[in-house]
Amino acid sequence: MKRLLAIFTARNLEFFRDRGTFIWNLFFPLFLIFGLYFAFSGNQSAAYKVGTLGPPDESIAFTRYKHIQFIPYGDSAEAVKKLTHHQIDLVLDFNSGHYLINEEAQNGYFIEKILLSDTTNSLQKQTVTGRQIRHIDWFVPGVIGMNIMFGCLMGVGFVIVRYRKNGVLKRFRATPLKAIEFISAQMFSRFFIMIAMTIVIYTGSNVFLHYLMLGSYADLLIVTSMAIFCLIALGLLFSTRIKSEELAGGILNLTVWPMMFLSGIWFSLEGTPRAMRIASQIFPVTHFIAAAREIMLDGAALPDVMDHILVLSVMTVVFLLTAALIFKWE
Repeated sequence: MKRLLAIFTARNLEFFRDRGTFIWNLFFPLFLIFGLYFAFSGNQSAAYKVGTLGPPDESIAFTRYKHIQFIPYGDSAEAVKKLTHHQIDLVLDFNSGHYLINEEAQNGYFIEKILLSDTTNSLQKQTVTGRQIRHIDWFVPGVIGMNIMFGCLMGVGFVIVRYRKNGVLKRFRATPLKAIEFISAQMFSRFFIMIAMTIVIYTGSNVFLHYLMLGSYADLLIVTSMAIFCLIALGLLFSTRIKSEELAGGILNLTVWPMMFLSGIWFSLEGTPRAMRIASQIFPVTHFIAAAREIMLDGAALPDVMDHILVLSVMTVVFLLTAALIFKWE
């Protein structure tokens, strides 16, 4: 019992003296709970999202139903695009007296039944024009982005922290190897692994699922490459000085979880608070997923997604230079 108590006490002291790990375990759950509350409270708990065009007709009882979030649009083309991409479930066009439905959308089927059950409704049905997009077509860029995010952040950050903890970096310091050379080698190594894995995963699943691709595969490859470089640089930045694997895991999770919820991986951010949509723009995965969806689903070319490419490029340069400047061997 004395030996057990001694080890028990020593491990507790080790944990509480590691302030970074202690603070992480204490505050991250609170951060996650309040973040989710802010994201999904109030109107965000609505079961359906309905876009509206023009002043709503208050005489239609459907517009007053609970658990339906109504999102106004000024441009019909934008509303149709959101509907086609499964970001909203229905569009009520009060200007023309029609409602638009994406017949490929599961939620659209049920919300249409609710609308038709309203005897005060006089809107006429229209379906979205053009090739309808399956949910899997909208979902696959998010899955690719999530895989890149985990592979780059976890695959680079933990490795370098483990090198530092085991004394490997200390031995590298005794060689002519410079910090920028070491970081660049890690970056290109992980890039080779991630681009190869991404191509295999996409190609292998596309054989059976036949994803919609209206744009160029070359453009998609360029955008994917930019995202991989950016996320690797971010992973390197987090690992430049950390010695504890527990703290490294905590900091990386602090980055991964917000990106999981705010980058549009699992669900559309349409209708979420404006502050949340603005905050999502600081994450590299947000720009990759947006650019990939525009290329795959809208047939966009590189000039059309150049804003996302420029953001990823600037982030990559800033992350890499900062990592090289503050890198610590020991």
